[in-house]
Amino acid sequence: MSRGGSGGRTRVKTSRGRSPQSTRWLERQLNDPYVKRAKAEGYRSRAAYKLIELDARFGFLKGARTVLDLGIAPGGWAQVVRKTAPKARIIGIDLLPVDPIEGVEIVQLDFMADAAPEWLNDALGGSADLVLSDMAANTVGHPQTDHLRTMALVEAAVAFACDVLEPGGAFVAKSLAGGADSTLVTTLKRNFASVKHAKPPASRKGSSEWYVVAQGFKGAESAS
Repeated sequence: MSRGGSGGRTRVKTSRGRSPQSTRWLERQLNDPYVKRAKAEGYRSRAAYKLIELDARFGFLKGARTVLDLGIAPGGWAQVVRKTAPKARIIGIDLLPVDPIEGVEIVQLDFMADAAPEWLNDALGGSADLVLSDMAANTVGHPQTDHLRTMALVEAAVAFACDVLEPGGAFVAKSLAGGADSTLVTTLKRNFASVKHAKPPASRKGSSEWYVVAQGFKGAESAS
């Protein structure tokens, strides 16, 4: 590894056993100000700042009491919720293992598994006022396929959110390619008073990710 380059930029030499793609990823990580800031401020990932920036714009964390974090790994979003709404109850699920977070109930389980909704409902024991989803499908390198796989997760998250949210609740989820498709937007607008798309500054410029923020859940009747 070298520390040369213009403006103090860290450059990584391609070493034996490391592909050029891995080298570029490592170099990007080492020079990413959000990665450096996350390490300095104790967040598990740079993604924490996406939630912070979205909340600064839309204000969905204030007063949150029961929060579901779908795709919680590695835990950065849950950390933000804990800091912003310290009294909130937080329940998280992820296919990947997640190191414990104080005050957060976590299960290692695929959200798309048949057992997931039952576990989450049992853990909730009632309703939630905020459902967060930073889930994205593992990419296969085919943009259209990757988009469809991730949007399937978003659709499943919306359906579940409409089952568990209390009136007035909010739903925040990662979507791709400029936002949710028209069918999903129609569903969200039917169920929520406000539906907005946003790309927080912490999202990398070259990334196709956007976020959908739906607020003011209308209640079970609208979801039926």
